[in-house]
Amino acid sequence: MATERTASAVCQGDLINGSGTIEKVGSGAVGPLDVTWASRSEEPNGRTSPEELIAAAWASCFAMALSNGLAKAGTPPEKLETSATVTFQPGEGITRGVLTVRGTVTGLDADGFQAAAEDAKQNCPVSKALAGIPDVTLQAQLA
Repeated sequence: MATERTASAVCQGDLINGSGTIEKVGSGAVGPLDVTWASRSEEPNGRTSPEELIAAAWASCFAMALSNGLAKAGTPPEKLETSATVTFQPGEGITRGVLTVRGTVTGLDADGFQAAAEDAKQNCPVSKALAGIPDVTLQAQLA
């Protein structure tokens, strides 16, 4: 069964001097969140950016995919600590992505964990959506 997720945003003024708000997401879990060009291209100063939200989506999707893959292989993780970093270059877009994961997985060696992490990186739905990022790296290690 397919699912749909929604979010809404309002922007006022021009790109450089204006501001916006991610008003809400369908689940009600977050919002309102302030966004500005400066929060995207300079320091966040308490505001978010589309790239920060993409990083959050990517980290959680990757962790879910890795957890599922490990469980299906008979080595479910005890814990996965995952982060994603997305680099935004004004005028170019998202130019780099880094996924980092540290896992506690009984019965799996470092090579097996790296292979499972690589598979999750290639196959999680958000990774697939971000396939156009020119430079993506993965740092995976066992705790």
